[in-house]
Amino acid sequence: MAPPGLPEAGLAGSPAKHPFLVALGERVRSLRARRGMTRKALSLATEVSERHLANLEYGVGNASILILLQVAQALQCSLAELLGDVTTNSPEWLLIRELLEERDEATLRRVRAAIGEMLGTGGDHASGGKARSACIALVGLRGAGKSTLGAMLAEDLGYPFIELSREIEKFAGCSVGEIQNLYGQNAYRRYERRALEEAIQIYPEVVIATPGGIVSDPATFNLLLAHCTTVWLQATPEDHMRRVTAQGDTRPMAASSEAMDDLRSILTGRRPFYSKAEFHVDTSARPLDRTFQELRRVVRSALQIPA
Repeated sequence: MAPPGLPEAGLAGSPAKHPFLVALGERVRSLRARRGMTRKALSLATEVSERHLANLEYGVGNASILILLQVAQALQCSLAELLGDVTTNSPEWLLIRELLEERDEATLRRVRAAIGEMLGTGGDHASGGKARSACIALVGLRGAGKSTLGAMLAEDLGYPFIELSREIEKFAGCSVGEIQNLYGQNAYRRYERRALEEAIQIYPEVVIATPGGIVSDPATFNLLLAHCTTVWLQATPEDHMRRVTAQGDTRPMAASSEAMDDLRSILTGRRPFYSKAEFHVDTSARPLDRTFQELRRVVRSALQIPA
């Protein structure tokens, strides 16, 4: 029997070629041809034997990642291009990537907004003299204060308040935990996008408390950034943990040291995405009432609503 993920043996007992390895080999041959390199020249440049390269090109060699890196360097391409990243599968994609390479974050943000406007998927709603969206989306890790502060903000503005997690459960007909356990993470992300799309379509004015992981799906996060005024509610890892356990979730305490390490790791991984929000409010810096006043000031100023 073939190893997990590999096809069963082909005719005459020879192993069937895995489609990924076949496609990888075709890309190596194509890139080598584009560079005008013979296999012998590639062998000399990589210090990998011609036989090993031949196996790689014909989809029968499961090369190590280090060998693939050597091949990519010799072919003057990224490892992503060699592996078949969608943003490398056409000349136009590659030319666009080259134009954007090494640009700073501010430039990339303007480009993303311009592309959104051009494609009609929404750009930077706060620029170009446009009115800022009255859909207020609070982003941040669980325990940042999105539910508490979101409800207070909605009441102050006279807007509806939505917890997107509850809307996801309505779509699915079961709890968030059951969605993930029964149908998996991909299904959860589909429900999440549907819930956000519906909230944006139904409510011209609304405060939305988003799930902490909404930044995990680029398409959904793009939708959020394009159609909502976004506020990142920041907090220290210690405050995140304290607030989660205060809500009655004692699971993190089962291995508190490991749980805190995991929380810090998640926060570090998501911070670059949370920081794309237009406004940031530190919920650990001051008591709840003063934090709310800061959030209220930020949002009312953004929407040009008198205090």
